[in-house]
Amino acid sequence: MPKVFITDTALRDAHQSLLATRMRTEDMLPICNKMDAIGYWSLEVWGGATFDSCIRFLKEDPWERLRKLKQALPNTQLQMLLRGQNLLGYRHYSDDVVKSFVHKAAENGIDVFRIFDALNDIRNLKLSIEAVKAEKKHAQAAICYTTSPVHTLDQFVSQAQQLEAMGADSIVIKDMAGLLTPFAAADLVAALVANLNVPLQLHSHATAGLSAMCQIKAVENGCYHFDTAISTLSGGTSHPPTESLVAALRGTQFDTGLDLRALQEVGFYFQEVRKKYHQFESEYTGIDTRVQVNQVPGGMISNLSNQLREQGALTRMNDVLNEIPKVREDLGYPPLVTPTSQIVGTQAVLNVLTEQRYKTITNEVKLYLQGRYGTPPGPVNETLRQQAIGNADVIDCRPADLLKPEMARLREEIGPLAKSEEDVLIYAMFPEIGREFLEQREAGALEPEPLSPLDTEAKADYCVAATEFNVLLHGESYHIKVNGTGNKAQEKRAYYLSVDGLPEEILVEPLDEIVRYTDGSRPVATAEKISNGSNRPKANEPGDVTTSMPGTIVDVLVKEGDQVSAGDPLLVTEAMKMETEIQAPIAGKIAAIHVAKGDSVNPNEALIEIR
Repeated sequence: MPKVFITDTALRDAHQSLLATRMRTEDMLPICNKMDAIGYWSLEVWGGATFDSCIRFLKEDPWERLRKLKQALPNTQLQMLLRGQNLLGYRHYSDDVVKSFVHKAAENGIDVFRIFDALNDIRNLKLSIEAVKAEKKHAQAAICYTTSPVHTLDQFVSQAQQLEAMGADSIVIKDMAGLLTPFAAADLVAALVANLNVPLQLHSHATAGLSAMCQIKAVENGCYHFDTAISTLSGGTSHPPTESLVAALRGTQFDTGLDLRALQEVGFYFQEVRKKYHQFESEYTGIDTRVQVNQVPGGMISNLSNQLREQGALTRMNDVLNEIPKVREDLGYPPLVTPTSQIVGTQAVLNVLTEQRYKTITNEVKLYLQGRYGTPPGPVNETLRQQAIGNADVIDCRPADLLKPEMARLREEIGPLAKSEEDVLIYAMFPEIGREFLEQREAGALEPEPLSPLDTEAKADYCVAATEFNVLLHGESYHIKVNGTGNKAQEKRAYYLSVDGLPEEILVEPLDEIVRYTDGSRPVATAEKISNGSNRPKANEPGDVTTSMPGTIVDVLVKEGDQVSAGDPLLVTEAMKMETEIQAPIAGKIAAIHVAKGDSVNPNEALIEIR
């Protein structure tokens, strides 16, 4: 008699979807003994953005989190999400890095590895599956579900069969955007069950309000493993509630055997924990059926919303949502999941804000069109490819075949800061923030971002960074961090701050209306400097190089005195986790450079002057 098995996502995907991946280990451990006694098939605890969030915001060692959870959950399989050859990052890693990462993840506590590739290019899953099998752990291979003219039932079945032949212990339908409808789920599950000899699992987000119905249709057609989230961390862009599926199947031939009262106790615990992270709540917590039209996951909509708000262009959201399917078609209909969701989304924003499609093309789109991420599901726009990469060869091999071994170089680069192989892998996944994390740990200066004014002690010191400082008001000390600014052309310009970790937005009148001397004159130079949000001059001349959106300088490719031609690369910026190459608008000589690596920049600033 079939029995349904549950994987609960409360400790990873649920809070990643609803709370920006900010839940701290200290809020997970107290409930682990009760969760360990439930009888879950597995608990998803690691992977995705948790590694990034741990070192970037929480200042926690992600490996130490894994070890603590393994100790606290000795009777339950621990599961992680692995992006195939991308591991936890946004690029392909060499094979030796993949093997080392899988080995250390297994050694530190992971039992089930869910492995996916954003393009469903199964070549990018092969090595990860083999590495997991070598560790004698469970390799679960994913099919990223999406809809398009090139995605068919037969194609999904063929991919699943190939993954099974590679050694996958189970197959999961990864419906990351909540695109599945109940009857489509029934057809897909029935076709896969009829053609596979390994178990099938369903992972579907509740974004469009259809996932619970999809689960019932999947059960009826032979799928008996499901992802759910404990009720108080369910719904919206998270998953359908655990308790609801347990209740729906209780007393039937599919009964999970899980204790509903025990699950409710877990739910009550996370109800209180969630309040602690209220400032990180997604604004898309309810049902959003737009995903059924534009295929944009709720989390991706949140990122787009923030990006457009910083530009003073939130009214262009519908334009961006209309542009995304067009970009997706140009790129051969990739499923919208990390990193392709960022690749497509960022390019769509640029197309809308620059008022000219592909006037600026991100580096990731160029790499994608060159085949550096794998083979797109469908044909790409060849005119766009020519524009992006010129006559460069398009690779047709597995992208990682072109990568040399990296572990020796990574160990040398990070040097004595790395106390273990796990530390080297922190640096490998995220070089900039990984090094910063290890340096802060070495100095004993790891401080997580504050959750509230009560979460941090008042400090008497003053920050020297231009966008981060302490203020004293009525005897109280407040930590202020300026995260970004709106477009200075707005009548009232928005500044986005955090005050002791709590997000704030303020509106500022244009400086030429509010800063004047008593004789009515205006301090022009000062006004331009302040209203521009930095010490950089405004961009006024044809040779002034600017950025289309707020971001961070990743690299400066020229120096003062260099001669450049129009179209030559000058800078690399990062926004929305995507890099963009900024090119010379005219030919001439580099007269001034106003930025350095690591600087935050905004539109309308002159980053480089060409004369």
